[in-house]
Amino acid sequence: MLDKQTIIKRLKDGVADQGIRKIELVCIQTTTALSRFAENLIHQNIEQSDHEIIARVALRDRVGLAVGNDIEPVAIKNLIQNAIEIAENQKPDPDYPGVVHSPKAADRPEAFAVATADLTAGDRATAIRKAVTACTTAGLSAAGLYKSVTKASTVVNSAGTVQYFPETFAEFSLTASDDAASGSGWGTAYHRDAAQLSVDGVISTAVDKAVRSRNPQPLPPGEYTVILEPAAVGQLLLFLGFLGFSGKSFAAGRSFMARQIGEQITGKNITIIDDAAAPEMAGMPFDYEGVPRQRVVIIENGIARGVTFDRREAKKVGKESTGHALPPDNGFGPYPKNLAIKAGTTPFKELISSTAQGVLITHFWYINYLNPRRTQVTATTLDGTFAIKDGKLDHPITNMRATPPLLEMFANVEAIARERVIYPQYSSVMLVPGMKINNFSLSEDTENG
Repeated sequence: MLDKQTIIKRLKDGVADQGIRKIELVCIQTTTALSRFAENLIHQNIEQSDHEIIARVALRDRVGLAVGNDIEPVAIKNLIQNAIEIAENQKPDPDYPGVVHSPKAADRPEAFAVATADLTAGDRATAIRKAVTACTTAGLSAAGLYKSVTKASTVVNSAGTVQYFPETFAEFSLTASDDAASGSGWGTAYHRDAAQLSVDGVISTAVDKAVRSRNPQPLPPGEYTVILEPAAVGQLLLFLGFLGFSGKSFAAGRSFMARQIGEQITGKNITIIDDAAAPEMAGMPFDYEGVPRQRVVIIENGIARGVTFDRREAKKVGKESTGHALPPDNGFGPYPKNLAIKAGTTPFKELISSTAQGVLITHFWYINYLNPRRTQVTATTLDGTFAIKDGKLDHPITNMRATPPLLEMFANVEAIARERVIYPQYSSVMLVPGMKINNFSLSEDTENG
């Protein structure tokens, strides 16, 4: 991985050689180390380093895009030339917003941890050994992964923008299972600093849930009061974001937010923001157009307030970019990468103890869209689903299918936990609490039960 000064110089030299053309260069350097394990054995151990460099060039209103992975000076110049040739053969693009100079974004030194960058295969194996030992002692089988990532993102354009952001993060997840007794438990943890990753907490949680969930019993379909653990909340929040928080779908009128800005769309206890500067996130302080990321209030006390924009989508609706552009070769449009739900005031344990009859859900899997217009998805509970009776976990239940319309679900939130945790998925990082939700429909999972 090239150091900051070297990569910035190479990108600036590439831009400078092209005269008056509008040029944007993005370089993403990534080293990923990963150990996967299943049936109490490590079966995959890899480390990969790569560079992705993206050149976007505009000749008046014709735009060319070229992507490569060679960051030598000659290769960068050749990549830009490829983008120029592509632009010469494109139709005019009236929505291309051009390039602008952006001020330097804030530094986030807390996003980079030496302990993560220096993590070895032996370190990962030591953590996995702990998980396997705990599982075998309890008569369980261990599966999961331990991953560490070191990454540096650089953006340079012909208007003078120069941004650089180094970061690290580590993830550990464990599924503990007893196939004979149909029991399983799961836990996950994420942190910028591997030295602070709660491996022991994940192991304890997964093993405890697997033991508790042995010999589950079916539950009749119906509407229940459910307690969603933070991961379950995060998984559904992510899909709500896909459906409505992007400026691209907003500008096209497809987002539910486009029709409801200023209106009540969830319960008054729901506030959702995107905030890369939150200490728990320490997210990338600029986007892939080099624009500093802004804190965006998406839903405030249940009222729809706004969505995230890049420069292209903002131009369409007369707005300013919020600094949420994805890499230029991504067609999804702007997206919030650091969503957070405002914490409540209730300790998570009290969400359970205050419930006379209900269901605790650890997390979901196989989530997919069911009715996008209603923000409805389909999902299956997994790895620790329990009946609640008189404020206590009563017995494990077989996995059930949920089909919640997400906005209606967030309108039925009775209480929100005061504790929040980081939950990562699909390159997004979310800061989420547990929730107590009423009138949540559950039915038999005929496909995976």
